Amino acid sequence: MTELFSRIVSDVLSPFVRRPKRYQVAALCFREKSPGRKEVLLITSRDTGRWILPKGWPINGFDAPGTALQEAWEEAGVKGAAPDPEPIGSYEYEKMLDGGLPVTCHTDVYRVKVAKLAEDYPEISERRREWMTPQRAAELVNEPGLKDLLRHFS
Repeated sequence: MTELFSRIVSDVLSPFVRRPKRYQVAALCFREKSPGRKEVLLITSRDTGRWILPKGWPINGFDAPGTALQEAWEEAGVKGAAPDPEPIGSYEYEKMLDGGLPVTCHTDVYRVKVAKLAEDYPEISERRREWMTPQRAAELVNEPGLKDLLRHFS
């Protein structure tokens, strides 16, 4: 009976209560510190203060790389940058929506070579930003898929 109940829950009931995945776009902002040595820019989230990439929901009027660049500006003050046209990878994470419900987000990641950082930008008072090695960044982020992307970033 327990096996039958488990199958009913997983095969019949779960699809009704499981929320569909949502889509986000992230910017993996980087700079060449010296030949062959890159640094990446992480920011803190507004709610928990954990280290993340600049990211957000798709923006009307922007393609995915353009959305990544817009998020990098608003959240980290990235200026004079150009995103790659194709994502370098993706990861998934659980996001808590305003109503307190968790939803899985599939996040495509675009490389953004940074020319400079602005001293003032829209979310300066809500976040911290810091340059670091990709290996250090991989140690600080929580999402396993993002850890892998950072470890293999070149």
